[in-house]
Amino acid sequence: MLNEEINNNENPNLFISYSWTSPDHEEWVLNLAEELVNAGVDVILDKWNLREGNDAYAFMEKMVTDDKIDKVILVCDKEYAEKADDRSGGVGTETQIISQEIYEKEDQNKFVAVVKEKNEEGAAYLPTYYKSRIYIDLSSEEVYAEGFEKLLRWIYDEPLHKKPELGEKPAFLDDDSISIGTSYKFKRAINGIKKGKNFVNGALTEYFNTLSGGLEKFRIEYEDKNKFDEKLIENINSFIPYRNEAIEIFIAIGQYKNIQGIEIILHDFFESLISYLSKPKEVRLYREWDFDNFKFIVQELFLYCISSLIKHEYFKVVFHLLNKRYYIEDPQVNGMESMQSFNIFNNHLPSLKYRNDRLNLRRLSLHGDLLKERCKGTGIKFNDVMQADFILYLRDSLDATKSDKEFIYRKWYPHTLVFNRHQRNSFVLFARAESKHYFNKIKNIFNINQPKDFEPLFKAFEEGKIKLPSWGFRTLSSIRKLMSYDKLATRE
Repeated sequence: MLNEEINNNENPNLFISYSWTSPDHEEWVLNLAEELVNAGVDVILDKWNLREGNDAYAFMEKMVTDDKIDKVILVCDKEYAEKADDRSGGVGTETQIISQEIYEKEDQNKFVAVVKEKNEEGAAYLPTYYKSRIYIDLSSEEVYAEGFEKLLRWIYDEPLHKKPELGEKPAFLDDDSISIGTSYKFKRAINGIKKGKNFVNGALTEYFNTLSGGLEKFRIEYEDKNKFDEKLIENINSFIPYRNEAIEIFIAIGQYKNIQGIEIILHDFFESLISYLSKPKEVRLYREWDFDNFKFIVQELFLYCISSLIKHEYFKVVFHLLNKRYYIEDPQVNGMESMQSFNIFNNHLPSLKYRNDRLNLRRLSLHGDLLKERCKGTGIKFNDVMQADFILYLRDSLDATKSDKEFIYRKWYPHTLVFNRHQRNSFVLFARAESKHYFNKIKNIFNINQPKDFEPLFKAFEEGKIKLPSWGFRTLSSIRKLMSYDKLATRE
């Protein structure tokens, strides 16, 4: 008869072992059983399944040992733990069976203790044989909901955290890959940010110094000048794992906003990358595209840093990075002034134009294509990258309007905006800036005080003093629309 009472459908079969401590305790167990039944669990409980004339001990033994019983829970209170240790009563009988099952069978996932009661010190009442095992806590109203979910997940073998499927071996681990030793320092820096550790400034500085110094290993050496563009693509792709680490750091900085002086740490990091944008002192003979890989990598890092900070509205750090100038250690190398704007991080890459022509790709902007393709899996949407590119372009152009030259050479070229034809509305930063309060939060990014301070920029565009960016026959002509200019600061 007992076999017939065991459900053979897909619902899990579960037996509840407990002590008849008191009527209140029995009622608690009954309520738990009903909740489990309502959740699709076929519960076998003495009050429901044990009939007059049945052998109680035979019933208990069958419930514990029968292969058709998928799960057994032990409802533990003080009396249950004591009877289990003393081997007294029905609980004692079950304990002799269960402990043997636990210790002798390889599959220990059939049994779990559900703690109903704890002592004055907050320790769970558990049988001695079970104390080294993990239990489920239902001892108070505060933890009941979370504990009941854990219980259901255990019954259905649906854990909250599942091990992902094995992926392929990362390409950067191949023998010919470049290793710069940032892994441990990256993890320490991320941990410091997320947990607010007091060592976080030092950890970040150490990580960024290692990343900056390690970039030297990516310097391209080549023999066939006609295939330099192939080397460049291979090189910047091999940097992706390190770029992704940096992006994760940028995102965490924006999310947590808990690091004093982070704007200085970031500024120093980007300043340290400038030396890679031109020839080293000791190099005499070089071609103009020899450092294109570094130019691409540095620009991409800066673009993602600004994207992350803007996305998380960490505007004071963006303001610092765009307003504070950057020192060039040896300006005579490239004939530049020793202090430069952030636009030093945006450079023309002749090797990409050469590649576009050599392979007859007919792309409007191979540079923009690469930035878009490489955005996948970064945790940053490409639209956020485009927005940051647009903001940097606006800021650089605004700075340029302060020049008294007849034609202004503007350095920051927004390569990603070749895709702006898909942008029907303004970027989100500007849409939100219809609020006066929000506009006041972002105005320092552009170094302005009110919306009309953009007017000199529009005038420079109209007069041709600053040329609009273009790709083939396409010109970026929707600037007012992209920045929702007519609605800026129009609402409270």
